[in-house]
Amino acid sequence: MSPTGAPGSDLHLELGAAGGRRAALVLALREAVREGRLAPGTRLPPYRSLAADLGIARNTVADAYAELVAEGWLTSRQGSGTRVADRVAAPTPGPLRPAAPPPLPYDLVQGRPDPGSFPRGPWLASARRALTEAPHEAFGTRDPQGRAELRRALAEYLARVRGVRTSPDRIVVCSGAAHALRLLARAVGTGRPWAVEAYGLPFHRSLLAEAGVRTVPVDVDGDGLRPAELPPGAGAVLLTPAHQFPTGGPLHPERRTGVLEWARSSGGLVVEDDYDGEFRYDRRPVGAVQGLDPERTVLVGSVSKSLSPALRLGWLCPPASLVDRIVAAKGEREPYASATEQLTLADFLACGAYDRHVRGMRRRHRARRDRLAAVLAERVPEVRVTGIAAGLHAVLELPPGTERAVLAAASRHGVATEGLASYRHPDALGPTPPDGLVVGYATPPERLYGAALDALCAALAEGLGARRRAPAP
Repeated sequence: MSPTGAPGSDLHLELGAAGGRRAALVLALREAVREGRLAPGTRLPPYRSLAADLGIARNTVADAYAELVAEGWLTSRQGSGTRVADRVAAPTPGPLRPAAPPPLPYDLVQGRPDPGSFPRGPWLASARRALTEAPHEAFGTRDPQGRAELRRALAEYLARVRGVRTSPDRIVVCSGAAHALRLLARAVGTGRPWAVEAYGLPFHRSLLAEAGVRTVPVDVDGDGLRPAELPPGAGAVLLTPAHQFPTGGPLHPERRTGVLEWARSSGGLVVEDDYDGEFRYDRRPVGAVQGLDPERTVLVGSVSKSLSPALRLGWLCPPASLVDRIVAAKGEREPYASATEQLTLADFLACGAYDRHVRGMRRRHRARRDRLAAVLAERVPEVRVTGIAAGLHAVLELPPGTERAVLAAASRHGVATEGLASYRHPDALGPTPPDGLVVGYATPPERLYGAALDALCAALAEGLGARRRAPAP
């Protein structure tokens, strides 16, 4: 609203001292259009509003507009106001940035839910309720621990679904798993290394390294991490016990006990990344390790796999002794997670919409997994599909020495996927790592999923065929 009370958009213009006010206004408007600050179709303020804002006569603005309309810079129609003309050329671009490689048409990279599956209608309903019922203080300075409404909803949900033993005052809201690990590194300190699974996300290792934490790999097999190999001097161990990432198996019950015994004897901390705990397909419940010993375990979770990574919402359930240090690491105010999205997620959990969405996505992901396994068994039977009891991805075990050839073939066939070797810790020892692909089956829209599987099978056949045709050394 302009100072006179007339409706109109704010417009920043600097009028030079040289020449008359009308000429200066014409020049300023022309330059704003030429430089792209006023885009084609932009509606300009009415004469009276702009005249009041600039401290000049109304007729001066009217004459300047008329001149620019005559020159073709602006258009003016009764009832539509004065706008920047659509035919005005765009500003001359500066130096071009290097063009980014176009994305491959079939996205089978792990860990990415289909963006089209986001529950827009139920989320919007929760957002409306949350905003209607939110107290006024929700729109003021934000508590770094997170909105109490969301912490209460999470405490109930995690106890019911994941067997987590916590309370609202022991939950800290964050912007995702990566943010959680950064906060933990600061809260726990960097004086002792962290043990990590020999296979895991490289960016998790990188962010810990950036925080000054050295990581020590511990071997994994079909039963998960081997507790007997945990270094006694480590300050923490980062685990994916519900569904080892990326190899796929759950941590065996005896090894869960062994990890907690290590934590009690060494004074270390168990950091549990519960990245896809809701998506289990074999009907065998696998609860959180945190429920076995809440004072030695930090559970890390988020909605990146279940809803969308765009929400940037996650949580930590730490021991009581760590809560204040984690909150202090965040700072005096919540710097990342939006209060309105926290309130919306709280309602989404409390009204049951989250449960309904997860159940629907579980059915969809299981059907996709079954289709992937069936197609590969029929067309590329020499490839074994593993790690599929849960999650959003599968590991395709390849014959020795074929991983690179298959990845190259996948790129040629337009398939985006990753090799198992890229997830292995660079310091990991032991036997020669197996060849494999880590294939996500959640991302492609339904209309492209069949074509994506066709392209994957073609790439596998080509990559494995190249190995068979290679001359003997």
